[in-house]
This record gives sequence, structure tokens and C-alpha cells, in this order.
Amino acid sequence: MHAKDCESKLVDFEKYTVPSNLNRLQANADYRGRGVTIAFLDSGFYPHPDLGDRIVAYVDLSGEFNNLDPKNCRHTWNWHGMMTSVVACGDGSLSDGYYRGLASEANIVLLKCSRGGMICDDLILEGLRWVKNNASKYNINILNISVGSDFDAKLLNCEISQAAEDLVSDGILVIAAAGNNRTLPRPPANAPSVLTVGGCVTRNTCTPEELELYSSSFGVILDLVVKPEVIAPAAWVAAPLLPGTNEYLRAKYCYDLAQAKGGHLLNLLNEAPQIEGIPNDLHSKSREEVCKFLDEILVKDKIVGRHYQHVDGTSFAAPTVASIVAQMLEANPQLSPAAVRQILMSTADRLNGKDLLAQGCGVVNASNAVEQARETWREDIICELRPPLVSEGKLSFVFVNDQAKKVELMGDFNYWTPNQIFFQEIFDGLWKVEIDAPAPGRYRYKFRVDGETWFEDPANCYRKPNVWGTYDSILNIA
Repeated sequence: MHAKDCESKLVDFEKYTVPSNLNRLQANADYRGRGVTIAFLDSGFYPHPDLGDRIVAYVDLSGEFNNLDPKNCRHTWNWHGMMTSVVACGDGSLSDGYYRGLASEANIVLLKCSRGGMICDDLILEGLRWVKNNASKYNINILNISVGSDFDAKLLNCEISQAAEDLVSDGILVIAAAGNNRTLPRPPANAPSVLTVGGCVTRNTCTPEELELYSSSFGVILDLVVKPEVIAPAAWVAAPLLPGTNEYLRAKYCYDLAQAKGGHLLNLLNEAPQIEGIPNDLHSKSREEVCKFLDEILVKDKIVGRHYQHVDGTSFAAPTVASIVAQMLEANPQLSPAAVRQILMSTADRLNGKDLLAQGCGVVNASNAVEQARETWREDIICELRPPLVSEGKLSFVFVNDQAKKVELMGDFNYWTPNQIFFQEIFDGLWKVEIDAPAPGRYRYKFRVDGETWFEDPANCYRKPNVWGTYDSILNIA
């Protein structure tokens, strides 16, 4: 390339970038997961610079690699867990802070559940048990799982699903990626108390009008458990390249080449490194040929920055939700897993005209979830939150909504008759109702707020789709 052709940058790199999660979700930048610990159960990890010194524990459940020495962490299977942890908790230090996760000051526990690069069911189970036994030691609040087991998705009583349920009972919110193949989510994502996350697609902000559904796994398990509960961005998500790999070195060179001009550009062309995919005769090509090469490789390698690319999959939607939960727990450390579920599900935005089962309650609304966690949920309300309860011949329900003026209970047990069964507001925003327990059987029900807005019972994990294109909560009375 001639010197006169080097006076300006070769390409406008902005067209290759994607928004950060902070911008795409229009999240609250004041909360960064301070005082919260997120554990990640994944195929492998790398101590990426964006995680800083916040990794408080690393365990290789297979015993293959007992430390996070970067020299031993460049295997391909470490790419996945590195990305999931950085999507949630990275501080964006290699992007001048731009591609930071929402939980950029949370502490991190890393649990490798692969053996020879293969995800193993016995190691997933061992990881769940390790978290149960070490949660207090490391103050683990959230467990993100972006891998799935080989157990039948219809099995709610497999050891992995039961171990996940036990963790939720212990006060740890378990968040699992739904999967990417439109089949039923596999354990532990099929467990009723696990918050299962599907995906949506947008390259811009997450306004419901612009979103499309990702090819997530979803469905109704054993006629009662509807998965996923919520969705989050699962495409055009910025994540780091694995340092030291050929892809990483190629991305650095191409980014620098795209940004350079003048003498610096000439030097880069004349000193092209010996990297797979980089022609050694770039210096002899015309400006048009170099620009075409750069465009092709930046698109092919999904490069969005010197150290980052964009990725897709519900594997990255799940840690995005985990980072929102870390913000919520920073705003209100008293929140229980049930309270977090209710807030996320009740503040999510449903996508009109899109498949109901595939989106659950809709796309997470990060700012509203944090605001409700901070403003509404006091300790006395959290202590009262529970599923429907039958006791001494009475059936009682509780519901949290600080904006409601009246709340009705309607269902099969009163033939869906309006203006008949009303909740009483026992605290500000906490509503409760008690009726005579109906005969044993299965009942559908919902809550109606202010005579117009319908809600499933967020404290009840069991739901079924109805003929109106929404869900009914399901109650089994023995």
C-alpha cells in the first residue's frame, strides 16, 4: 500500500462494536454487586484481567488442574467459563471500562466441571454439593450454571435437580441457562425452583418492540413446570477472547490495523505477524484489498474490540441475569431467592406476538428490578413470602404489590367469579387472603389487581399455559 493511501483509518470500527450490557439493558450504573459473591459452574476458566483480584476460590472438580495458572488455562474448554464469568462480573479493564458486567465489583467463585474438556454429570453434582458445603465460607449468594447434564429433561427427581432445589432451600439463588435447541431444558434448568433463563436477540437496546426470540430451549415439564421464567440477551453479547490463542492475537492485530493511519499503519502492514489467517503480503495489497480483508475477518471472528468479540447462546443470557440479581442483592441484601424470582418475573416485559412458552414472563427489566428490590421489599414482607398454604382447613395466599389498590383471588375453586374473594393489605404492599380449603384436587388460579391486570402467583413455581395466551398458577391439594 502506498503512503498516500495511509493518511486515514482503513475502516470505521464503530460499525463492528455492540452495546455493553449496561447500555443495552439500560441498567442502573450505581450498583455493581458489592458485597455479593457469584459462583460459576462451567467447563473451565481463565483468570481474565477483567476479573481482577476478585476470584476468592477456584476448584477443579476433576482434579486435572488445581490452580488458575494462565499458562495451564489456554485449553479451548476454558473459553466458555471465562466468558460467562466476565459477562457477569468483568470490570471492562481491557476496554477502558466499556464492556464491564453489571456485577463488576462482585466476588467470584469458579468451579470447573469438565474432565478432558467434556462436561460430566458427576462433576455437576459434585459442584452443586460443593457450593452447599462452602456457601457460608465464601458468602455465596448466587450460583450461575451455563452447562447442562445428560439426564432426561422430564426427570424432576434426578440427583442434579434435587441438589439444585436444596441450594435454593438454603437461600442460594440458582440461575441456569435454558439451552439452545428448542427442546426441554435439561437438569438442573428443569428444576422448579431454579431460575431458568432463555434468550432474546437485539443488537440495540432491549425494548420489547425490537426484540426477537432466540432459539432457546423451553417447554412444560410434567404438565406443571414452565421453563424458562425470563429471557435476556443471548446474541451480540460482548465477551473476551481467550488470551494467548491464535484468535486473540489475530483480533489484536486486526483491531490495531483498522484503527491505525500514517506511518503506524505502514509499519503494521510491513510487519504483519505470523498468525493463522493473516496474509504475509498485506503490504503489497491495495487499500481496497486490505479494507476488504479486514471487513471479512472482523465479521468472521465477530470482533468488537481489541480483546473482545460478540458471542451468542443462553449461556450468556444466564450470567447477565445473575449480574442483575447481584445488583438487586447489593440494593437489598435481605432478599430471598423467592423474592428475587418474584421481582424479576413481575417486572419483566412480555413481548407481544411472540411465543409465550419461549419467553416466560418476558425480557428482564434490569432497572425496574433493582428499583423494586430497593424500594419495596422490607424484611417483614420477605419473611411472609411463601407459596399457597393449607393449614387447619384453610387455604391462604400472599402477594406483594405496593402499587395495588385492591387484589382479587380467582380460580377454579370459586368458578373464576369476579368481585368475590379479596385480599387484605396486612403491610404496605403485602396482601394476604384466606379461604376454606377446597376438596383435594388440582386447581388453576390467578390474582387480579385493580380489576384489570392479571398476575400468576410468583411464589408458586407451578404454572400452565391457558387459552388466553398467558399462564395460570397451579395448586395441587392432596
